[in-house]
Amino acid sequence: MIRVARYVGAGLAAALLVAGCSKPDTEAAGSAATAAPAGKKLSIGFFGFAKANSFAQATWAGIQEYAAANNAEATFLDSNFDGPTQVNQLQDAVTSKRYDVIIVQANDGTAMVNPVKQAVAAGIPTVIEFTPVGGKYDTADPQIPGTINIIDPPTVNGDGLAKLGTEACASIGAATGCKVAYFQGFANYPLDTARTDAAVKALKAGGASEVIANFVGGYTPDSGRTAMQNLLQAHPDVDVVIGSSQALEGATPLAAGKKITFVGNGGSTQAYDYVNKGTWYGVYSVPEKKSGAKAAELGLAKARGQSAPESTVVCTTLTTFNCLGTKTTLAGQTADYSD
Repeated sequence: MIRVARYVGAGLAAALLVAGCSKPDTEAAGSAATAAPAGKKLSIGFFGFAKANSFAQATWAGIQEYAAANNAEATFLDSNFDGPTQVNQLQDAVTSKRYDVIIVQANDGTAMVNPVKQAVAAGIPTVIEFTPVGGKYDTADPQIPGTINIIDPPTVNGDGLAKLGTEACASIGAATGCKVAYFQGFANYPLDTARTDAAVKALKAGGASEVIANFVGGYTPDSGRTAMQNLLQAHPDVDVVIGSSQALEGATPLAAGKKITFVGNGGSTQAYDYVNKGTWYGVYSVPEKKSGAKAAELGLAKARGQSAPESTVVCTTLTTFNCLGTKTTLAGQTADYSD
């Protein structure tokens, strides 16, 4: 997932699975300013979570590679996880018409609505990547007409983490009476709130005897270590811990000698290693570098007068295992990035 992701990052909802990989073009999604002249080098502005975030760096790597191979250049505008800063950055870019394509990885999907609308109105092809922009966090459908959306809906991420968590309970013989702790990423962060609520609801529905969700694990090993220390003091009998992969990298050593397993959110090389060794049961692994490359591909296509799908669900389109990484499903897979 998401820091998601110092990210991150995240089974999929049945309706999305049935709906398929992507929605076809619509008149709104296909319309844009006059197509760029053939041979013109185009510019991409990437409004990512934070330059210091490993998940956003995976997105950035995909964008850069695709841009360099397709007569374009890209710039990372660093908001450092600050919603208002990101809003101001995008508004300034639209006013100056600095970029031919805009890719938005929103810190706050509600706050970014107006600047994204401004970008679309200015005729700038705008790609919403990973986090929905709008008031809904349970869909990959465009909430702003004219945008291209490559999304891992936060509620779907939460459901996937819960599915892995339920399986993790069974893997350690605690399918009944299983006590699960869910580490929130950020407190009062729209993406995290939607994901947490979905995960807690699905864990309870899946049979967890108790779900503890009042600890903030954050997106760094240090914050995860602190959360785990507090968790073990209050709930030494916990069976499964779910959180961002970065947080769990700090939490895991504290479980040595205890019958605790983990489910990470964010498919870094470190997370894959923990799963392959059996230390963690699983990880919700979004192919974020591929997602970044796809965002650049579709944004540039639209800028050059070509068609682009308005909606793509990352986990059903860019992976063969719906982002649900276990020792079995990750066999032969390579992580997109390292923490």
